[in-house]
Amino acid sequence: MSIILFLGCLFAPLLHTDTVLAEPVMITDADGQFQFAEQYFRAGEFFRAVGEYERFIYFFPDDPRKEAATHKIGLSYFKGKKFEQAISAFKAFLAQFPLSELATETRFRICDSLVRMGSLLKAVKCLTGIAEAALDTDIADRAYYLRGWIYLELDDWEDAAESFELISKKNRERYRLEDLSREMSWKGDIKTKSPAVAGILAIIPGAGHLYCGRYRDATVAFILNSAMMYAAYEAFDHGQNCLGGLITIFELGFYTGNIYSAVGSAHKHNRAVNKGFLEYLKQNSRITLGLRQDAHKRQAPCFSCQLMF
Repeated sequence: MSIILFLGCLFAPLLHTDTVLAEPVMITDADGQFQFAEQYFRAGEFFRAVGEYERFIYFFPDDPRKEAATHKIGLSYFKGKKFEQAISAFKAFLAQFPLSELATETRFRICDSLVRMGSLLKAVKCLTGIAEAALDTDIADRAYYLRGWIYLELDDWEDAAESFELISKKNRERYRLEDLSREMSWKGDIKTKSPAVAGILAIIPGAGHLYCGRYRDATVAFILNSAMMYAAYEAFDHGQNCLGGLITIFELGFYTGNIYSAVGSAHKHNRAVNKGFLEYLKQNSRITLGLRQDAHKRQAPCFSCQLMF
């Protein structure tokens, strides 16, 4: 009996290992937890903020600030440049709070995330959905305006003009559409290069590059091809047919490359001048659509523009 009691005293502590080793879980109050998450957000530590907002939602699911915390998770990912996660978080927010005052801004954030990811066609589709579903003319006009600029980025000027034309009359002055339309019409005055002409001129090595204003490439192409042609001629003239044939094969490669390069130079020139004109439009005609806080600290759209003369 004494042995049994001894063994019981020896092993009894092991039966309560969980109690001994368990660490106490510290759960703060709702106000403290929410402010802790907000502090990380304001400090720019967005991924830590995500964790704290999620902790707040987990421990206080009935708190009225759950909506704000859920939205801030998406916004934290957005500001942290994790756009795929931001889109997922924003979609989860819309699924939970479809009638939220932040719903419209959230949908625009999703479109913005797609643009920043380089998914411009998806962004166009996103903005089209906003415009078609909008009951507020201002919201639809904002979507049409942003969609128009994405079309310009895609070098689709016709669809861009059509998108701008869909903006209601009451907002046309706000978006400075008259000035924008006038300046867009100047695109026809841009001096572009014809890829076809560049290719035809490249029959004479270097001439295609010369047409595109690439003088250094023109010189190199002319000298290199001329030297290869002369070397092939000399080889055949001295009866070195195998060497002449080998040089000719290499020269055909250089000659064909000269033509393709000239065509590519024309395309490159056109992209550069179009991009330069688009940058000009952005600096002179684009209205920046941002978000500001109203008197009740809610996100609201605002308009600002800088006129350059």
